[in-house]
Amino acid sequence: MVFLFRLLSRCPLRFVHALGAGLGRLVYLLSPTYRKHQNENMALAGIDPALRFAVAGETGKQMLELSRIWLRTLEETNAQVVDVVGWENIEAAQASGKGIVFLTPHLGCFEITAQFFSAFGEITVLYRQPKQAAVQELILNGRKREHLHLAPADLSGVRSLIKALKKGQAVGMLPDQAPKVGEGVWLKFFGRYAYTMTLAARLTETGATTLLAWGERLPKGRGYRLHFRPPLQVLSGSTIERAAQINGEIEALVRECPAQYLWGYNRYKRPGGAEPPPVE
Repeated sequence: MVFLFRLLSRCPLRFVHALGAGLGRLVYLLSPTYRKHQNENMALAGIDPALRFAVAGETGKQMLELSRIWLRTLEETNAQVVDVVGWENIEAAQASGKGIVFLTPHLGCFEITAQFFSAFGEITVLYRQPKQAAVQELILNGRKREHLHLAPADLSGVRSLIKALKKGQAVGMLPDQAPKVGEGVWLKFFGRYAYTMTLAARLTETGATTLLAWGERLPKGRGYRLHFRPPLQVLSGSTIERAAQINGEIEALVRECPAQYLWGYNRYKRPGGAEPPPVE
Protein backbone atom coordinates (compact mmCIF):
# COMPACT_ATOMS: atom_id res chain seq x y z
CA MET A 1 0.00 0.00 0.00
CA VAL A 2 2.82 2.41 0.85
CA PHE A 3 4.50 1.75 -2.53
CA LEU A 4 1.19 2.27 -4.35
CA PHE A 5 0.58 5.55 -2.54
CA ARG A 6 4.07 6.79 -3.34
CA LEU A 7 3.49 5.99 -7.00
CA LEU A 8 0.07 7.65 -7.07
CA SER A 9 1.35 10.73 -5.28
CA ARG A 10 3.35 11.56 -8.41
CA CYS A 11 0.36 11.19 -10.72
CA PRO A 12 -2.02 14.00 -11.77
CA LEU A 13 -5.13 14.34 -9.61
CA ARG A 14 -7.31 13.73 -12.65
CA PHE A 15 -5.70 10.32 -13.16
CA VAL A 16 -5.88 9.45 -9.45
CA HIS A 17 -9.58 10.33 -9.30
CA ALA A 18 -10.36 8.40 -12.49
CA LEU A 19 -8.55 5.34 -11.15
CA GLY A 20 -10.23 5.71 -7.77
CA ALA A 21 -13.67 5.98 -9.32
CA GLY A 22 -13.13 2.74 -11.22
CA LEU A 23 -11.79 0.97 -8.16
CA GLY A 24 -14.69 2.18 -6.02
CA ARG A 25 -17.26 0.87 -8.48
CA LEU A 26 -15.42 -2.44 -8.73
CA VAL A 27 -15.45 -2.87 -4.94
CA TYR A 28 -19.17 -2.05 -4.93
CA LEU A 29 -19.84 -4.80 -7.47
CA LEU A 30 -17.62 -7.43 -5.80
CA SER A 31 -18.37 -6.82 -2.10
CA PRO A 32 -21.89 -7.76 -0.98
CA THR A 33 -21.22 -6.41 2.54
CA TYR A 34 -20.07 -3.01 1.32
CA ARG A 35 -22.89 -2.85 -1.23
CA LYS A 36 -25.45 -3.68 1.47
CA HIS A 37 -24.17 -0.96 3.86
CA GLN A 38 -24.11 1.67 1.15
CA ASN A 39 -27.52 0.91 -0.32
CA GLU A 40 -29.24 0.57 3.06
CA ASN A 41 -27.80 3.84 4.35
CA MET A 42 -28.76 5.67 1.16
CA ALA A 43 -32.29 4.27 1.33
CA LEU A 44 -32.69 5.34 4.97
CA ALA A 45 -31.76 8.90 4.03
CA GLY A 46 -34.05 8.92 1.01
CA ILE A 47 -31.15 9.33 -1.42
CA ASP A 48 -31.90 8.56 -5.06
CA PRO A 49 -30.69 4.96 -5.68
CA ALA A 50 -29.59 6.06 -9.14
CA LEU A 51 -26.62 7.69 -7.38
CA ARG A 52 -25.29 4.35 -6.07
CA PHE A 53 -22.50 4.03 -8.69
CA ALA A 54 -21.58 7.70 -8.36
CA VAL A 55 -21.32 7.23 -4.58
CA ALA A 56 -19.12 4.16 -5.02
CA GLY A 57 -16.92 6.09 -7.41
CA GLU A 58 -16.53 9.01 -5.02
CA THR A 59 -15.60 6.61 -2.24
CA GLY A 60 -12.85 5.18 -4.41
CA LYS A 61 -11.59 8.69 -5.14
CA GLN A 62 -11.51 9.42 -1.41
CA MET A 63 -9.24 6.45 -0.78
CA LEU A 64 -6.69 7.13 -3.51
CA GLU A 65 -6.58 10.91 -3.27
CA LEU A 66 -4.99 10.56 0.18
CA SER A 67 -1.76 9.73 -1.63
CA ARG A 68 -1.59 13.27 -3.02
CA ILE A 69 -2.33 14.75 0.40
CA TRP A 70 -0.18 12.67 2.73
CA LEU A 71 2.85 12.31 0.44
CA ARG A 72 3.05 15.85 -0.88
CA THR A 73 4.38 18.99 0.80
CA LEU A 74 1.80 21.22 2.44
CA GLU A 75 2.29 23.78 -0.34
CA GLU A 76 1.62 21.13 -3.00
CA THR A 77 -1.37 19.77 -1.08
CA ASN A 78 -2.95 23.19 -0.62
CA ALA A 79 -2.31 24.11 -4.24
CA GLN A 80 -5.05 21.60 -5.10
CA VAL A 81 -7.59 23.89 -3.40
CA VAL A 82 -8.91 26.12 -6.18
CA ASP A 83 -11.78 27.80 -4.31
CA VAL A 84 -12.74 28.55 -0.70
CA VAL A 85 -16.28 29.44 0.37
CA GLY A 86 -16.84 31.02 3.78
CA TRP A 87 -13.29 32.00 4.71
CA GLU A 88 -14.73 35.16 6.27
CA ASN A 89 -16.26 32.92 8.96
CA ILE A 90 -12.78 31.74 9.92
CA GLU A 91 -11.41 35.26 9.98
CA ALA A 92 -14.21 36.38 12.27
CA ALA A 93 -13.65 33.40 14.56
CA GLN A 94 -9.92 34.07 14.76
CA ALA A 95 -10.59 37.71 15.58
CA SER A 96 -12.73 36.68 18.55
CA GLY A 97 -9.79 34.76 20.05
CA LYS A 98 -12.10 32.06 21.48
CA GLY A 99 -10.94 29.19 19.29
CA ILE A 100 -12.70 27.24 16.53
CA VAL A 101 -14.37 23.83 16.61
CA PHE A 102 -14.31 22.42 13.07
CA LEU A 103 -16.89 19.69 12.52
CA THR A 104 -15.91 17.79 9.37
CA PRO A 105 -18.17 14.86 8.45
CA HIS A 106 -17.29 12.02 6.08
CA LEU A 107 -18.16 14.22 3.11
CA GLY A 108 -15.95 14.86 0.11
CA CYS A 109 -12.22 15.15 0.79
CA PHE A 110 -12.48 15.57 4.55
CA GLU A 111 -8.71 15.09 4.98
CA ILE A 112 -7.72 18.28 3.19
CA THR A 113 -9.64 20.79 5.33
CA ALA A 114 -7.35 20.61 8.39
CA GLN A 115 -4.28 20.50 6.18
CA PHE A 116 -5.36 23.67 4.42
CA PHE A 117 -6.18 25.52 7.63
CA SER A 118 -2.84 24.59 9.18
CA ALA A 119 -1.18 27.02 6.76
CA PHE A 120 -3.03 29.84 8.53
CA GLY A 121 -3.19 28.79 12.17
CA GLU A 122 -2.63 26.10 14.79
CA ILE A 123 -5.06 23.19 14.68
CA THR A 124 -5.33 19.99 16.73
CA VAL A 125 -7.32 17.12 15.24
CA LEU A 126 -8.67 14.01 16.91
CA TYR A 127 -6.90 10.88 15.67
CA ARG A 128 -7.87 7.24 16.03
CA GLN A 129 -4.99 4.82 15.58
CA PRO A 130 -5.49 2.26 12.78
CA LYS A 131 -4.83 -1.43 13.36
CA GLN A 132 -2.19 -1.80 10.64
CA ALA A 133 1.26 -0.47 11.62
CA ALA A 134 2.14 0.44 8.02
CA VAL A 135 -1.05 2.46 7.63
CA GLN A 136 -0.43 4.17 10.96
CA GLU A 137 3.04 5.25 9.88
CA LEU A 138 1.69 6.51 6.57
CA ILE A 139 -1.01 8.56 8.31
CA LEU A 140 1.31 9.98 10.94
CA ASN A 141 3.92 11.01 8.38
CA GLY A 142 1.26 12.39 6.05
CA ARG A 143 -0.33 14.53 8.73
CA LYS A 144 2.96 15.73 10.16
CA ARG A 145 2.69 19.44 9.50
CA GLU A 146 4.26 22.27 11.47
CA HIS A 147 0.96 23.67 12.74
CA LEU A 148 -1.20 20.52 12.56
CA HIS A 149 -1.18 18.46 15.76
CA LEU A 150 -2.70 15.03 16.39
CA ALA A 151 -4.65 14.16 19.54
CA PRO A 152 -5.33 10.48 20.29
CA ALA A 153 -8.96 9.46 20.71
CA ASP A 154 -8.68 9.03 24.49
CA LEU A 155 -8.76 11.16 27.63
CA SER A 156 -5.34 12.67 26.96
CA GLY A 157 -6.51 13.65 23.50
CA VAL A 158 -9.60 15.34 24.89
CA ARG A 159 -7.38 17.34 27.22
CA SER A 160 -5.26 18.39 24.25
CA LEU A 161 -8.35 19.64 22.40
CA ILE A 162 -9.58 21.65 25.38
CA LYS A 163 -6.10 23.06 25.96
CA ALA A 164 -5.91 24.19 22.33
CA LEU A 165 -9.29 25.93 22.55
CA LYS A 166 -8.24 27.74 25.72
CA LYS A 167 -5.30 29.12 23.74
CA GLY A 168 -7.70 30.39 21.08
CA GLN A 169 -6.59 27.76 18.58
CA ALA A 170 -8.64 25.46 16.35
CA VAL A 171 -9.61 21.82 16.81
CA GLY A 172 -11.20 19.40 14.38
CA MET A 173 -12.95 16.05 14.32
CA LEU A 174 -15.28 13.77 12.39
CA PRO A 175 -18.57 14.20 14.30
CA ASP A 176 -20.25 11.34 12.43
CA GLN A 177 -17.61 8.78 13.38
CA ALA A 178 -18.98 5.93 15.48
CA PRO A 179 -17.50 6.33 19.00
CA LYS A 180 -16.44 3.65 21.44
CA VAL A 181 -18.80 2.40 24.14
CA GLY A 182 -19.27 4.99 26.86
CA GLU A 183 -18.34 7.86 24.53
CA GLY A 184 -21.71 8.29 22.86
CA VAL A 185 -25.49 8.10 23.05
CA TRP A 186 -28.14 6.73 20.73
CA LEU A 187 -29.56 9.56 18.60
CA LYS A 188 -31.40 9.72 15.30
CA PHE A 189 -29.28 10.16 12.17
CA PHE A 190 -31.20 10.18 8.90
CA GLY A 191 -34.18 8.68 10.68
CA ARG A 192 -32.41 5.77 12.39
CA TYR A 193 -30.69 5.53 15.77
CA ALA A 194 -26.91 5.83 15.49
CA TYR A 195 -24.44 5.71 18.36
CA THR A 196 -23.38 9.36 18.35
CA MET A 197 -20.30 10.94 19.93
CA THR A 198 -20.89 13.51 22.66
CA LEU A 199 -17.38 15.01 22.54
CA ALA A 200 -18.15 17.30 19.61
CA ALA A 201 -21.20 18.63 21.43
CA ARG A 202 -19.23 19.16 24.65
CA LEU A 203 -16.60 21.19 22.79
CA THR A 204 -19.30 23.50 21.39
CA GLU A 205 -20.13 24.39 24.99
CA THR A 206 -16.71 26.01 25.52
CA GLY A 207 -17.64 29.29 23.85
CA ALA A 208 -15.50 28.57 20.79
CA THR A 209 -16.90 29.24 17.32
CA THR A 210 -18.40 26.15 15.69
CA LEU A 211 -17.92 25.77 11.94
CA LEU A 212 -18.84 22.94 9.59
CA ALA A 213 -16.13 22.19 7.06
CA TRP A 214 -15.86 19.96 4.01
CA GLY A 215 -13.82 19.66 0.84
CA GLU A 216 -15.89 19.33 -2.32
CA ARG A 217 -14.29 17.34 -5.13
CA LEU A 218 -14.55 19.16 -8.42
CA PRO A 219 -15.15 17.23 -11.67
CA LYS A 220 -12.33 15.85 -13.81
CA GLY A 221 -9.68 16.24 -11.12
CA ARG A 222 -9.81 20.05 -11.21
CA GLY A 223 -9.13 20.20 -7.47
CA TYR A 224 -11.21 21.03 -4.41
CA ARG A 225 -13.61 23.70 -3.25
CA LEU A 226 -13.51 24.09 0.54
CA HIS A 227 -16.62 25.09 2.45
CA PHE A 228 -16.61 26.66 5.93
CA ARG A 229 -19.91 27.77 7.44
CA PRO A 230 -21.61 28.09 10.82
CA PRO A 231 -24.48 25.75 11.75
CA LEU A 232 -27.82 26.65 10.20
CA GLN A 233 -29.24 26.87 13.73
CA VAL A 234 -27.29 28.07 16.78
CA LEU A 235 -26.36 25.03 18.88
CA SER A 236 -27.91 25.23 22.34
CA GLY A 237 -29.24 23.23 25.27
CA SER A 238 -27.71 20.21 26.96
CA THR A 239 -24.85 18.17 25.58
CA ILE A 240 -27.24 15.52 24.26
CA GLU A 241 -29.49 18.16 22.71
CA ARG A 242 -26.47 19.69 20.99
CA ALA A 243 -25.33 16.27 19.75
CA ALA A 244 -28.77 15.74 18.21
CA GLN A 245 -28.58 19.18 16.60
CA ILE A 246 -25.14 18.37 15.16
CA ASN A 247 -26.58 15.23 13.57
CA GLY A 248 -29.23 17.43 11.97
CA GLU A 249 -26.59 19.86 10.72
CA ILE A 250 -24.63 16.99 9.16
CA GLU A 251 -27.77 15.73 7.44
CA ALA A 252 -28.39 19.16 5.90
CA LEU A 253 -24.78 19.38 4.75
CA VAL A 254 -24.82 15.91 3.20
CA ARG A 255 -28.01 16.63 1.28
CA GLU A 256 -26.17 19.45 -0.49
CA CYS A 257 -23.87 16.90 -2.14
CA PRO A 258 -25.12 13.36 -1.36
CA ALA A 259 -22.92 11.63 -3.95
CA GLN A 260 -19.78 12.57 -2.01
CA TYR A 261 -20.86 11.22 1.39
CA LEU A 262 -19.26 8.01 2.65
CA TRP A 263 -22.48 5.99 2.61
CA GLY A 264 -20.61 2.69 2.83
CA TYR A 265 -19.35 3.55 6.32
CA ASN A 266 -21.07 1.38 8.92
CA ARG A 267 -22.44 4.37 10.84
CA TYR A 268 -25.16 2.39 12.60
CA LYS A 269 -22.99 -0.29 14.16
CA ARG A 270 -23.39 -1.08 17.85
CA PRO A 271 -20.09 -0.79 19.75
CA GLY A 272 -19.09 -3.83 21.77
CA GLY A 273 -20.60 -3.58 25.25
CA ALA A 274 -22.99 -0.77 24.36
CA GLU A 275 -26.64 -1.01 25.24
CA PRO A 276 -28.94 -1.71 22.29
CA PRO A 277 -30.56 1.26 20.53
CA PRO A 278 -34.07 2.29 21.53
CA VAL A 279 -36.87 0.34 19.93
CA GLU A 280 -38.17 2.16 16.87
